Amino acid sequence: MSYWREVATRGYVEHDFEPGQGQAFNGSVKIATLPGLALTRFDADTARVSRSERSAARADANDMLLCMHVQGELGISQDGRDTVLTERALFLLDPLRPFDIQLKSHASNVVVKVPRAVLEARVGNTGNLTARAIAPPNAVAALTMGFLDMLPDLAESLDDIAGLKVAEQLLDLSALALTSEHGKITALSSSRATALLRLKATIERLLIEPGLKPERIAAETGISIRYANDLLAEDNSSIERYVNERRLERCRAALEDAAQSHRSIGEIAFKWGFSDLSHFGRRFKGRFGLTPTEYRRRAEIAATERQPETRRPGVLGFSETT
Repeated sequence: MSYWREVATRGYVEHDFEPGQGQAFNGSVKIATLPGLALTRFDADTARVSRSERSAARADANDMLLCMHVQGELGISQDGRDTVLTERALFLLDPLRPFDIQLKSHASNVVVKVPRAVLEARVGNTGNLTARAIAPPNAVAALTMGFLDMLPDLAESLDDIAGLKVAEQLLDLSALALTSEHGKITALSSSRATALLRLKATIERLLIEPGLKPERIAAETGISIRYANDLLAEDNSSIERYVNERRLERCRAALEDAAQSHRSIGEIAFKWGFSDLSHFGRRFKGRFGLTPTEYRRRAEIAATERQPETRRPGVLGFSETT
Protein backbone atom coordinates (compact mmCIF):
# COMPACT_ATOMS: atom_id res chain seq x y z
CA MET A 1 0.00 0.00 0.00
CA SER A 2 3.00 2.34 0.30
CA TYR A 3 3.06 2.99 -3.45
CA TRP A 4 -0.67 3.74 -3.56
CA ARG A 5 -0.32 6.08 -0.57
CA GLU A 6 2.63 7.88 -2.16
CA VAL A 7 0.85 8.50 -5.45
CA ALA A 8 -2.52 9.33 -3.90
CA THR A 9 -0.78 11.93 -1.72
CA ARG A 10 0.23 13.81 -4.86
CA GLY A 11 -3.42 14.43 -5.70
CA TYR A 12 -4.51 14.81 -2.10
CA VAL A 13 -2.46 15.55 1.04
CA GLU A 14 -0.31 13.47 3.37
CA HIS A 15 -2.61 10.89 4.94
CA ASP A 16 -2.88 7.45 6.52
CA PHE A 17 -4.51 4.78 4.38
CA GLU A 18 -5.99 1.47 5.53
CA PRO A 19 -7.66 -0.81 2.95
CA GLY A 20 -10.68 -2.90 3.90
CA GLN A 21 -9.91 -6.09 5.74
CA GLY A 22 -9.59 -9.48 4.08
CA GLN A 23 -10.13 -8.54 0.45
CA ALA A 24 -8.32 -7.47 -2.69
CA PHE A 25 -7.86 -3.75 -3.09
CA ASN A 26 -8.34 -2.00 -6.41
CA GLY A 27 -7.92 1.69 -7.03
CA SER A 28 -6.99 4.21 -9.68
CA VAL A 29 -5.92 7.85 -9.71
CA LYS A 30 -6.16 10.32 -12.57
CA ILE A 31 -4.42 13.68 -12.13
CA ALA A 32 -4.96 16.84 -14.19
CA THR A 33 -4.33 20.54 -13.71
CA LEU A 34 -5.85 23.93 -14.40
CA PRO A 35 -4.03 27.20 -13.72
CA GLY A 36 -3.64 27.34 -9.95
CA LEU A 37 -5.68 24.17 -9.36
CA ALA A 38 -4.89 20.45 -9.17
CA LEU A 39 -7.69 18.01 -10.02
CA THR A 40 -7.67 14.32 -9.14
CA ARG A 41 -10.24 11.61 -9.83
CA PHE A 42 -10.09 8.74 -7.32
CA ASP A 43 -11.72 5.32 -7.66
CA ALA A 44 -11.08 2.96 -4.76
CA ASP A 45 -12.41 -0.05 -2.89
CA THR A 46 -13.39 0.07 0.78
CA ALA A 47 -10.76 1.80 2.89
CA ARG A 48 -10.15 4.40 5.56
CA VAL A 49 -8.36 7.66 4.76
CA SER A 50 -7.37 9.80 7.73
CA ARG A 51 -5.42 12.95 8.38
CA SER A 52 -3.71 12.78 11.76
CA GLU A 53 -3.04 15.67 14.12
CA ARG A 54 0.65 15.14 13.50
CA SER A 55 0.27 15.47 9.70
CA ALA A 56 -2.02 18.46 10.07
CA ALA A 57 0.41 20.18 12.43
CA ARG A 58 3.20 20.12 9.86
CA ALA A 59 0.96 20.88 6.91
CA ASP A 60 1.51 23.43 4.22
CA ALA A 61 -1.36 25.86 4.78
CA ASN A 62 -1.65 26.92 1.14
CA ASP A 63 -4.41 24.56 -0.07
CA MET A 64 -7.88 23.37 0.84
CA LEU A 65 -9.66 20.33 -0.59
CA LEU A 66 -12.87 20.82 -2.52
CA CYS A 67 -14.32 17.31 -2.96
CA MET A 68 -17.12 15.88 -5.04
CA HIS A 69 -18.52 12.50 -4.08
CA VAL A 70 -19.64 10.75 -7.27
CA GLN A 71 -20.77 7.28 -6.26
CA GLY A 72 -20.61 4.73 -3.46
CA GLU A 73 -21.06 5.24 0.27
CA LEU A 74 -18.74 7.61 2.06
CA GLY A 75 -18.47 8.83 5.65
CA ILE A 76 -16.61 12.07 6.38
CA SER A 77 -15.68 13.65 9.72
CA GLN A 78 -14.02 16.97 10.53
CA ASP A 79 -14.45 19.74 13.08
CA GLY A 80 -16.98 17.73 15.08
CA ARG A 81 -19.23 17.15 12.07
CA ASP A 82 -20.02 13.65 10.78
CA THR A 83 -21.70 13.19 7.40
CA VAL A 84 -22.59 10.07 5.41
CA LEU A 85 -22.89 10.43 1.64
CA THR A 86 -24.65 7.92 -0.58
CA GLU A 87 -25.38 10.22 -3.53
CA ARG A 88 -23.53 12.94 -5.42
CA ALA A 89 -22.49 15.84 -3.20
CA LEU A 90 -19.84 18.49 -2.66
CA PHE A 91 -17.91 18.88 0.58
CA LEU A 92 -14.90 20.80 1.85
CA LEU A 93 -11.94 19.59 3.92
CA ASP A 94 -9.22 21.64 5.60
CA PRO A 95 -5.78 19.91 5.70
CA LEU A 96 -4.74 22.10 8.62
CA ARG A 97 -6.99 20.03 10.90
CA PRO A 98 -7.47 16.27 11.30
CA PHE A 99 -10.19 14.54 9.29
CA ASP A 100 -11.41 11.01 8.67
CA ILE A 101 -12.96 9.46 5.57
CA GLN A 102 -14.53 6.00 5.46
CA LEU A 103 -15.03 4.44 2.03
CA LYS A 104 -17.81 2.04 2.97
CA SER A 105 -18.13 0.65 -0.54
CA HIS A 106 -16.30 1.08 -3.83
CA ALA A 107 -16.38 4.85 -4.29
CA SER A 108 -15.53 7.48 -6.86
CA ASN A 109 -14.55 11.04 -5.99
CA VAL A 110 -13.06 14.13 -7.59
CA VAL A 111 -10.78 16.31 -5.45
CA VAL A 112 -9.64 19.84 -6.28
CA LYS A 113 -6.72 21.37 -4.41
CA VAL A 114 -7.67 25.03 -4.13
CA PRO A 115 -5.33 27.76 -2.86
CA ARG A 116 -6.61 28.75 0.56
CA ALA A 117 -6.34 32.49 -0.06
CA VAL A 118 -8.26 32.22 -3.33
CA LEU A 119 -11.13 30.33 -1.70
CA GLU A 120 -11.26 32.52 1.40
CA ALA A 121 -11.38 35.61 -0.80
CA ARG A 122 -14.65 34.25 -2.16
CA VAL A 123 -16.31 32.69 0.89
CA GLY A 124 -14.68 34.28 3.93
CA ASN A 125 -14.06 32.07 6.98
CA THR A 126 -14.28 28.39 5.97
CA GLY A 127 -14.50 27.02 9.53
CA ASN A 128 -18.26 26.50 9.30
CA LEU A 129 -18.15 24.89 5.86
CA THR A 130 -16.02 21.79 6.38
CA ALA A 131 -17.52 18.27 6.28
CA ARG A 132 -20.95 19.52 5.21
CA ALA A 133 -22.75 17.89 2.30
CA ILE A 134 -23.92 20.28 -0.41
CA ALA A 135 -26.11 18.46 -2.87
CA PRO A 136 -29.19 18.69 -5.11
CA PRO A 137 -31.84 20.03 -4.95
CA ASN A 138 -29.38 22.90 -4.41
CA ALA A 139 -29.30 24.16 -8.01
CA VAL A 140 -25.87 25.77 -7.72
CA ALA A 141 -24.41 22.56 -6.29
CA ALA A 142 -25.89 20.55 -9.18
CA LEU A 143 -24.44 22.99 -11.71
CA THR A 144 -21.03 22.96 -10.00
CA MET A 145 -20.88 19.16 -9.93
CA GLY A 146 -21.87 18.85 -13.57
CA PHE A 147 -19.08 21.27 -14.45
CA LEU A 148 -16.53 19.60 -12.18
CA ASP A 149 -17.35 16.10 -13.40
CA MET A 150 -16.00 16.90 -16.88
CA LEU A 151 -12.80 18.69 -15.92
CA PRO A 152 -10.38 15.85 -15.10
CA ASP A 153 -10.88 14.53 -18.64
CA LEU A 154 -10.84 17.89 -20.43
CA ALA A 155 -8.48 20.11 -18.43
CA GLU A 156 -5.29 19.14 -20.23
CA SER A 157 -6.78 19.97 -23.64
CA LEU A 158 -7.43 23.61 -22.68
CA ASP A 159 -4.93 26.30 -23.63
CA ASP A 160 -3.57 28.76 -21.07
CA ILE A 161 -6.24 31.40 -21.45
CA ALA A 162 -9.16 28.97 -21.63
CA GLY A 163 -7.76 27.05 -18.64
CA LEU A 164 -7.49 30.23 -16.61
CA LYS A 165 -11.07 31.25 -17.36
CA VAL A 166 -12.40 27.76 -16.64
CA ALA A 167 -10.53 27.68 -13.33
CA GLU A 168 -12.07 31.01 -12.36
CA GLN A 169 -15.54 29.77 -13.32
CA LEU A 170 -15.06 26.65 -11.21
CA LEU A 171 -13.94 28.70 -8.21
CA ASP A 172 -16.87 31.09 -8.54
CA LEU A 173 -19.43 28.28 -8.87
CA SER A 174 -17.89 26.36 -5.97
CA ALA A 175 -17.95 29.46 -3.76
CA LEU A 176 -21.62 30.02 -4.52
CA ALA A 177 -22.42 26.40 -3.75
CA LEU A 178 -20.45 26.38 -0.49
CA THR A 179 -22.01 29.57 0.81
CA SER A 180 -25.60 28.98 -0.30
CA GLU A 181 -26.19 25.89 1.85
CA HIS A 182 -27.36 25.76 5.49
CA GLY A 183 -28.64 29.34 5.29
CA LYS A 184 -25.05 30.59 5.40
CA ILE A 185 -24.51 33.21 2.75
CA THR A 186 -21.22 34.48 4.12
CA ALA A 187 -18.87 36.92 2.46
CA LEU A 188 -20.70 36.96 -0.86
CA SER A 189 -23.82 38.46 0.72
CA SER A 190 -22.23 41.88 1.24
CA SER A 191 -21.91 44.55 -1.42
CA ARG A 192 -18.23 45.01 -0.58
CA ALA A 193 -17.46 41.33 -1.07
CA THR A 194 -19.33 41.31 -4.36
CA ALA A 195 -17.38 44.35 -5.50
CA LEU A 196 -14.12 42.69 -4.41
CA LEU A 197 -14.96 39.54 -6.40
CA ARG A 198 -15.76 41.66 -9.45
CA LEU A 199 -12.52 43.63 -9.03
CA LYS A 200 -10.36 40.51 -8.78
CA ALA A 201 -12.10 38.91 -11.75
CA THR A 202 -11.44 42.05 -13.79
CA ILE A 203 -7.77 42.02 -12.83
CA GLU A 204 -7.45 38.36 -13.85
CA ARG A 205 -9.01 39.16 -17.21
CA LEU A 206 -6.69 42.11 -17.86
CA LEU A 207 -3.44 40.68 -16.48
CA ILE A 208 -1.96 39.96 -19.90
CA GLU A 209 -2.18 43.63 -20.92
CA PRO A 210 1.23 45.33 -20.72
CA GLY A 211 1.19 48.68 -19.02
CA LEU A 212 -2.04 47.87 -17.19
CA LYS A 213 -3.00 50.89 -15.09
CA PRO A 214 -5.20 51.20 -11.98
CA GLU A 215 -7.42 53.63 -13.89
CA ARG A 216 -8.30 51.01 -16.48
CA ILE A 217 -8.96 48.33 -13.86
CA ALA A 218 -11.21 50.59 -11.82
CA ALA A 219 -13.09 51.77 -14.90
CA GLU A 220 -13.64 48.20 -16.13
CA THR A 221 -14.90 47.20 -12.68
CA GLY A 222 -17.17 50.24 -12.46
CA ILE A 223 -15.69 51.63 -9.23
CA SER A 224 -13.23 54.34 -8.26
CA ILE A 225 -9.51 53.74 -7.77
CA ARG A 226 -9.87 54.79 -4.15
CA TYR A 227 -12.65 52.26 -3.50
CA ALA A 228 -10.71 49.52 -5.32
CA ASN A 229 -7.68 50.09 -3.13
CA ASP A 230 -9.91 50.21 -0.06
CA LEU A 231 -11.36 46.81 -0.96
CA LEU A 232 -7.93 45.28 -1.49
CA ALA A 233 -6.65 46.81 1.74
CA GLU A 234 -8.67 44.11 3.55
CA ASP A 235 -6.11 41.67 2.11
CA ASN A 236 -3.23 44.05 2.95
CA SER A 237 -2.87 44.80 -0.74
CA SER A 238 -3.56 47.46 -3.37
CA ILE A 239 -4.31 47.44 -7.09
CA GLU A 240 -0.67 47.59 -8.12
CA ARG A 241 0.52 45.06 -5.52
CA TYR A 242 -2.30 42.64 -6.37
CA VAL A 243 -1.62 42.88 -10.12
CA ASN A 244 2.06 42.22 -9.52
CA GLU A 245 1.31 39.27 -7.21
CA ARG A 246 -1.08 37.64 -9.69
CA ARG A 247 1.37 38.07 -12.56
CA LEU A 248 4.16 36.49 -10.53
CA GLU A 249 1.87 33.57 -9.65
CA ARG A 250 0.98 33.04 -13.31
CA CYS A 251 4.64 33.08 -14.27
CA ARG A 252 5.53 30.69 -11.47
CA ALA A 253 2.87 28.23 -12.63
CA ALA A 254 4.12 28.46 -16.22
CA LEU A 255 7.74 27.86 -15.18
CA GLU A 256 6.87 24.64 -13.36
CA ASP A 257 4.58 23.40 -16.14
CA ALA A 258 6.44 20.79 -18.20
CA ALA A 259 4.14 21.47 -21.15
CA GLN A 260 5.57 25.00 -21.32
CA SER A 261 9.23 24.03 -21.02
CA HIS A 262 9.85 25.06 -24.66
CA ARG A 263 8.93 28.67 -23.86
CA SER A 264 11.65 31.10 -22.81
CA ILE A 265 11.49 32.86 -19.48
CA GLY A 266 11.26 36.16 -21.30
CA GLU A 267 8.31 35.01 -23.38
CA ILE A 268 6.43 33.91 -20.25
CA ALA A 269 7.20 37.14 -18.40
CA PHE A 270 6.17 39.34 -21.31
CA LYS A 271 2.99 37.34 -21.88
CA TRP A 272 1.87 38.00 -18.31
CA GLY A 273 2.43 41.73 -18.57
CA PHE A 274 6.02 42.29 -17.43
CA SER A 275 7.85 44.66 -19.78
CA ASP A 276 11.34 44.53 -18.25
CA LEU A 277 13.05 41.16 -17.82
CA SER A 278 15.52 42.39 -15.18
CA HIS A 279 12.70 43.91 -13.16
CA PHE A 280 10.75 40.64 -13.46
CA GLY A 281 13.75 38.61 -12.28
CA ARG A 282 14.20 40.76 -9.18
CA ARG A 283 10.50 40.64 -8.36
CA PHE A 284 10.34 36.89 -8.87
CA LYS A 285 13.33 36.19 -6.63
CA GLY A 286 11.97 38.52 -3.99
CA ARG A 287 8.67 36.62 -3.99
CA PHE A 288 9.83 32.99 -4.33
CA GLY A 289 13.46 33.08 -3.16
CA LEU A 290 14.88 31.82 -6.47
CA THR A 291 15.59 33.37 -9.83
CA PRO A 292 13.20 32.27 -12.61
CA THR A 293 15.97 30.10 -14.09
CA GLU A 294 16.68 28.44 -10.75
CA TYR A 295 12.97 27.90 -10.13
CA ARG A 296 12.44 26.24 -13.52
CA ARG A 297 15.51 24.03 -13.06
CA ARG A 298 14.30 22.89 -9.64
CA ALA A 299 10.82 22.14 -11.05
CA GLU A 300 12.37 20.10 -13.89
CA ILE A 301 14.45 18.08 -11.42
CA ALA A 302 11.40 17.41 -9.26
CA ALA A 303 9.40 16.32 -12.32
CA THR A 304 12.19 13.98 -13.42
CA GLU A 305 12.36 12.40 -9.98
CA ARG A 306 8.60 11.77 -10.04
CA GLN A 307 8.47 10.42 -13.59
CA PRO A 308 9.19 6.74 -12.80
CA GLU A 309 6.06 6.74 -10.62
CA THR A 310 3.89 7.72 -13.59
CA ARG A 311 3.31 4.67 -15.75
CA ARG A 312 0.92 6.47 -18.04
CA PRO A 313 0.73 10.28 -18.16
CA GLY A 314 -1.92 11.49 -15.75
CA VAL A 315 -3.44 8.04 -15.12
CA LEU A 316 -2.32 5.63 -12.41
CA GLY A 317 -3.96 2.29 -11.77
CA PHE A 318 -3.30 -0.19 -8.98
CA SER A 319 -4.40 -3.61 -7.91
CA GLU A 320 -3.12 -5.27 -4.75
CA THR A 321 -4.20 -8.06 -2.48
CA THR A 322 -4.20 -7.26 1.20
